[in-house]
Amino acid sequence: MKLKIFKVAVFLTSLTPLALLGWFALTDNLGANPIEVITHWTGDSTIIFLLITLTVTPLRKLTGWKDAIQFRRMLGLFAFFYGCLHFTTYIWLDQFFDFPGILKDVAKRPFITIGFASFIFLIPLAVTSTSAMVRRLGKRWQKLHRMIYFIAAGGVIHYWWLVKKDIRWPLIFGVVLGVLLLYRFWSTQSLAKIAGRFRRLQVSPVAQKVQSQ
Repeated sequence: MKLKIFKVAVFLTSLTPLALLGWFALTDNLGANPIEVITHWTGDSTIIFLLITLTVTPLRKLTGWKDAIQFRRMLGLFAFFYGCLHFTTYIWLDQFFDFPGILKDVAKRPFITIGFASFIFLIPLAVTSTSAMVRRLGKRWQKLHRMIYFIAAGGVIHYWWLVKKDIRWPLIFGVVLGVLLLYRFWSTQSLAKIAGRFRRLQVSPVAQKVQSQ
């Protein structure tokens, strides 16, 4: 029961960026360039939720809180949700569905190219987030969803190239992502070392002699 209540709380909290954006719009507080504000707001929210999603596994391993894994899917879908809002803002409010112009923009402007590619790669992760797809894909599901690291990196680079001079926020996001990547590398290498030692122990002469007895 407590877990369900916590899930509802996380869900409602995850809607906070959208609620604040709506409030700013209703109170006419989006500044002189509302489209730019909406674009940055939804883009920031996308990267933040990607990073929060990536934090779930380290949090579970470091704290032993096994239930943390049950929030990863929800947080990942919210990352996709805000990514959709970010993309919609670009093609609708910014480009007015001028698809030939959008294609030229994607081809000529590197920060849009990498941002567009990151969003496209995010789609299969959202589509395969259901329990049925997890069962159907098996081990392939994990391999597919490891793309989230590349997607998050693409999002940070997209932001960095966009702002050019004021790189404070993309730098912060980049540092957080770097820490998460280092933790994953360290965790994977540690597990690999343990597995290697276990295999060596199994094939050692002493172990073989014990098994033969």
